Amino acid sequence: MSAINGFILKNLFAIVLFILLLQPYTAECQQGIIDSLYTFKAGNVRTGNALEIISKKTGYNFTYDSRLIDADRKTELNFTNTKLIVVLEKVLRNDSLAFSLIGKYIIISRTEKTSAQHPDSTLAGIVKYITGNILDDETKDPLPFATLALKNCGKGTVTNNNGEFGIRINPENVNDTLSISYLGYIRREIPVGKALGNNFTIYMRREFISIPEIIIRNQIPQEIISKARQAIPDNFGNTPVRMTGFYREGVMKKNELQTYSEAILNIYKSAYSGTLFNDQIKVYKSRKIENTDRQDTLAVRLKAGLSTCLELDGARNVFDFLTKETMPDYTYRMTDIVTYDDETAYVIDFEQRDYVDMPLFKGAVYINTTDYGILNAEFELNKSLIHKMKNSFVSNNTRGFNTWPVSVKYTVSYRKMNNRYFLSHVRGDLVFNSSQKKKLFNTQFNVFFELAITEIDLKNVTRFDREELAPIHSIFSKTITNYDPLFWGNQDFLRPEDNLLQALKNMNVKLQEFSK
Repeated sequence: MSAINGFILKNLFAIVLFILLLQPYTAECQQGIIDSLYTFKAGNVRTGNALEIISKKTGYNFTYDSRLIDADRKTELNFTNTKLIVVLEKVLRNDSLAFSLIGKYIIISRTEKTSAQHPDSTLAGIVKYITGNILDDETKDPLPFATLALKNCGKGTVTNNNGEFGIRINPENVNDTLSISYLGYIRREIPVGKALGNNFTIYMRREFISIPEIIIRNQIPQEIISKARQAIPDNFGNTPVRMTGFYREGVMKKNELQTYSEAILNIYKSAYSGTLFNDQIKVYKSRKIENTDRQDTLAVRLKAGLSTCLELDGARNVFDFLTKETMPDYTYRMTDIVTYDDETAYVIDFEQRDYVDMPLFKGAVYINTTDYGILNAEFELNKSLIHKMKNSFVSNNTRGFNTWPVSVKYTVSYRKMNNRYFLSHVRGDLVFNSSQKKKLFNTQFNVFFELAITEIDLKNVTRFDREELAPIHSIFSKTITNYDPLFWGNQDFLRPEDNLLQALKNMNVKLQEFSK
């Protein structure tokens, strides 16, 4: 077990979700459902309820900017054999709205946004944004780490834990298509020109695949994993890639933010085969917020967050639970086959065997059923044994205190573009308890780090000079000297989750870019 344990100490892996796409966009004709006749006898109702009633009767769901529609305003939903477009115009009482049909969705947007389709429009030369949140169509629950990408270029992002997103649109991309993907859900596509400037609530519909139990039982997960491991060179490429990424990390003491750091990174991702070069990171810009002073008796800082993000690329540093050497220490079970974009993926659950006395991982890995590409992995260290790895996570204990890990979870996801897989998102969430010696009560710390790839470039890829490299093994927050409220400019970033956003507001931080 010592070799296995050493492997774990060196590579703390994780995996979340992601994905990309490349498929032609199909919009239904504006005739059809929009011009169909409907009868509604709901009386005086809230506008939001009216749209729900219309959605249930027509089978079409709505996607719209919440700022365009007053969902609480009362409206009359009494119509007999009336065209749906007339019903919508009268219910919404806004003649500057346009209605577009894509799949089983009706997109409500401003009419002037259609000018984005013309090269000489007022949008020429202007950077715009698309913002909003991604929700489950049925439960209305947010979908964290959903992938959004432009179909015809390498730009993309992911949603945060609250399902919120924001993506920058350059003038040359206004005629592109925004594609939204989530494992187990039907892909959504929205023309960029109809989404610009809108704060959309985008609903995703779960797709259930009816698969006989015997088919799932007859699959041997170890063989699938072996094929996925062998396919890594073909799936992930033998040429280097230049990436732009958004990185953030933070430490919460109870519910109070202690440190929060952010950066835009340039990343040199070396080939997945046939090279001895390592990955490189250069910090383009960074900022931090400190909420500690000399009066604090106990503080926790994250060390080597940048290097851990690179190590968690489980296609390069093969995940512990996928290696040939450590597979005998795990049990595997294929639990499902789910849809992803226009393909499907095996869902393989794994956990360590009972006789293994050192903490290994428990979780699930998603593998493409066609090319055996690794799409996503979600895993955590065995909580009942995690105390045995205390020294792997805690260094330089504060004098008079004892600190130990309670929970260590990772997620990693990849995105497929032009039949090649790319690292898309990495997230680590760690929980520590700390107690003062001879004291009864503990203090809990929540530590997180996250990397979201926002742009992929395959042209003119060169390595960085040594003096440009970030100190990836250091405490990142200590390498930053200030906080810049005008930090982002036109860069892509992830909006902080609600609890983090509230903590930042409690510190009176001027975060105008987070309040849009």
